[in-house]
Amino acid sequence: MRIAVTGSIATDHLMTFPGRFADQLVADQLHTVSLSFLVDNLDVRRGGVAANVCFGMGLLGTKPILVGAAGSDFDEYRAWLDRHGVETGSVRISEVLHTARFVCTTDADHNQIGSFYTGAMSEARLIELKSVADRVGGLDLVSIGADDPEAMLRHTEECRSRNIPFAADFSQQIARMDGEEIRILLDGATYLFSNEYEKGLIESKTGWTDEEILAKVGHRVTTLGARGVRIERSGEPVIEVGCPEEETKADPTGVGDAFRAGFLSGLSWGVGLERAAQVGCMLATLVIETVGTQEYTLRRAHFMDRFTKAYGHEAAAEVRRHLA
Repeated sequence: MRIAVTGSIATDHLMTFPGRFADQLVADQLHTVSLSFLVDNLDVRRGGVAANVCFGMGLLGTKPILVGAAGSDFDEYRAWLDRHGVETGSVRISEVLHTARFVCTTDADHNQIGSFYTGAMSEARLIELKSVADRVGGLDLVSIGADDPEAMLRHTEECRSRNIPFAADFSQQIARMDGEEIRILLDGATYLFSNEYEKGLIESKTGWTDEEILAKVGHRVTTLGARGVRIERSGEPVIEVGCPEEETKADPTGVGDAFRAGFLSGLSWGVGLERAAQVGCMLATLVIETVGTQEYTLRRAHFMDRFTKAYGHEAAAEVRRHLA
């Protein structure tokens, strides 16, 4: 099963300020702020929702096709993804813009000052999925993640016109979208991904009830944080899957992307929805135990031991055939 994942490709530049921002702000001068902070360290991490999802799928051996836009500074990042099983031949490289970048400084009270540079991500709207499909021999599913809004709309409309099944996964972009845009992006989706808060926001902005949305999508996949995930289909029993026990909680960033990577890999293997959700929850647990979205490793014996403990021998036997 050939799965393309569209969405952002970015790097995160994270800095730590040992003091407190509040101590540097003068109440009656906030209209003319001019400050610089001497930071202790700089941590550069690979990110972007599409790249994060593809990294996880690559570790699971499902050869995902990354579709997005990056800058000429993407070479090192591309090499990293290639080494981890991601097909990067469909990434558009901008001739004038850098790869999208998030720059953030955190103080001693965990307050943050950050900026997001969209950069080359704005050129994702120029990517045609037909060209991607022709190059790789066809597409069985396209996961449309948070990206340049025009790109998300173009990819969705092209999937519908070419009868390519697609998953709607707007995540971070949902806050800036209006109801009409969200209605366009989800109508006809084979899968609709969101967390619980986003689920409510989708219903509020579209004006559609849960039942009306279920009538417009094949499957509604809602992540529930530490409680796992719920999968709903119109007229079918609800599937609920819990999370494996965490060994530690280091960093929640990228947990949702890891779930999607595991779930989509399960679909690629041809296992059932419950099993795919279990793989997603197991991978998400590995990410929450690691600082960074692509810093975790997948040791297969360790993965299967924990998967067996969480979901039983029958589930493990089915997954082990594919993971091996």
